[in-house]
Amino acid sequence: MSYLRFDKTLMTNLEESLTREILRTNRSGAYHCSTIVDCNTRKYHGLLVIPVPELDDENHVLLSSLDETVVQHGAEFNLGLHKYHGDNFSPRGHKYIREFECEKVPTTIYRVGGVVLKKEKLFVHHENRILIRYTLLEAHSKTTLRLRPYLAFRSVRQYTHENAQASRHYDEVKNGLKTCMYPGYPDLYMQMSKNNDFHFQPDWYRGIEYTKEQERGYDFNEDLYVPGYFEMEITKDEPIVFSGGISEIEPERLNELFAQEADRRTPRDSFKNCLVNAAHQFLNKQGDEYYILAGYPWFKCRARDMFISLPGLTLAINELDKFDMVMNTAVKAIYAFMKGEDTSLIVYEMEHPDVLLWAIWTVQQFGKAISRKDAYQKYGNLLKDIMTYLVDGKHPNLALHDNGLVYSDGKDKAVTWMNATVNGRPVTPRSGYIVEFNTLWYNALMYVSELLAENEGASELSSRLAGIAEKTAKSFVDTFLNEYGYLLDYVDGDMLDWSVRPNMIFAASFDYSPLDAKQKKGIVDIATRELLTPKGLRSLSPKSGGYNPNYVGPQLQRDYAYHQGTAWPWLEGFYLEAYLRLYKRSAISFVERQMIGYEDEMSLHCLGAIPELFDGNPPFKGRGAVSFAMNVAQILRTLNLLEKYDNQ
Repeated sequence: MSYLRFDKTLMTNLEESLTREILRTNRSGAYHCSTIVDCNTRKYHGLLVIPVPELDDENHVLLSSLDETVVQHGAEFNLGLHKYHGDNFSPRGHKYIREFECEKVPTTIYRVGGVVLKKEKLFVHHENRILIRYTLLEAHSKTTLRLRPYLAFRSVRQYTHENAQASRHYDEVKNGLKTCMYPGYPDLYMQMSKNNDFHFQPDWYRGIEYTKEQERGYDFNEDLYVPGYFEMEITKDEPIVFSGGISEIEPERLNELFAQEADRRTPRDSFKNCLVNAAHQFLNKQGDEYYILAGYPWFKCRARDMFISLPGLTLAINELDKFDMVMNTAVKAIYAFMKGEDTSLIVYEMEHPDVLLWAIWTVQQFGKAISRKDAYQKYGNLLKDIMTYLVDGKHPNLALHDNGLVYSDGKDKAVTWMNATVNGRPVTPRSGYIVEFNTLWYNALMYVSELLAENEGASELSSRLAGIAEKTAKSFVDTFLNEYGYLLDYVDGDMLDWSVRPNMIFAASFDYSPLDAKQKKGIVDIATRELLTPKGLRSLSPKSGGYNPNYVGPQLQRDYAYHQGTAWPWLEGFYLEAYLRLYKRSAISFVERQMIGYEDEMSLHCLGAIPELFDGNPPFKGRGAVSFAMNVAQILRTLNLLEKYDNQ
């Protein structure tokens, strides 16, 4: 039985099936995303969604969907599903679905009278090409298959509507056609493995609605262009593969290519394997460079997210080669930033004050997974250059003060991971001595000074960093630790933020901390009492002012809730690491129970992935991006830590 399998009862219940999404990527920025009944509910959904760098840095929906129609004895049965105005769904093809599973590739089984048809979809790795294979499992008489493509040719941030500028022109290619609706876009090639007839019947399907966008307070309807339909006979002994891509392909290759790509997939037959598969989807190869996308469907490569995610997405699943590939690109981006050089690398937000400190933490995880010696040999010069850059005061917004703490100005611009803004100003302004920045800073001082001392002896830089760390440790406790046993979130002159937030948890989880064991336990205890949920740590305690746990409504309402009580799984990864440090093997059963809350998510929301955040109150509904790199990464890292404790 498949780990991710749904029967007719769920599939035909749109209240259940439309909330479940699937995501497939080509590991080069392109993706396919929709619901499990192939009814698009977001403007980001589509069969072929690709970057078009000649236009901008956004993804673009070329092929929105593909409706199948089974024809037998002159009767037509349309298997498609779209939502129109007034809660009208048409043509309601979901009623023919008998089962759906996606252990290796998403597979839908339809039954129409005496016809049983299997549909399987996958993305070709590192190629902008979606493949759909149709297999006739049962049929008592001649069966015809029609495929009707719905074209968009627009950015994921926009909509298309009926217009006279859209080109209806197409050219025939082998077993298909190519077309392009607007200048600047690549041609879309639609080909079949079998010879077929194309019937040119151009029309606009008007008023298609996207319920997720409506929920989020955005415009939510568009028109899609349908140039006509492909028609061919389908038999039980001849599967038909449809290819949608931006380059022509030999139709004779399609069946073999589909089989090869399917064999390369990691089966989603367990909780961990689902997460491993999700981890692979964040890898983004552009030319010779490798990046980590922060999430799907709308995030790009963000520097902080990349460094926090990288160890969990690679080292925790023994994929050292991927770690090296991404770090090679990341190192170039770090040096370009520190030297103030323009770069073609597509790493965003390198200027944020904590990014270089997270880069050191990432190298630290490499050293723990491989060896400290290897970490020094590969990244020793990088660590020295980063720390010299910081202690010499060259960072534009991370100043080292005489007390050993680092200071950042975040009054007018969001500089931490709590980055929601309204009218250009941060919703959660965190400025001055920020608790996780200084936790990262102390960890970096200690790690780099000790690593250098181990490999270079008492070098000038090593001694300098150790001296600063001694001051930092005392100032950290004096500045952040309050009489209630937890850490202030930030301190800026007379401004003390007493909010109970999860940013203090890093001081209990990092290898190097200015806190003693009793102080760490106090932080973990209050996080357990006020922040812990089955889906992550709350971004704010319910006992603190401004608690707003539900990430719902229009953009403004969601921005005010984004970091005011919502729960984030990636933070729980560090919490559970701290818990294991404190309680060792006796903590294993507790950590395993916490993991159950995430295993439940494998069959909800985006199948086999973890969404961006959850409401902070029951029922802890998943929100935001359908798959989020930091969440997947930290859960994988937690599973890896559990394995290590089990093997002790």
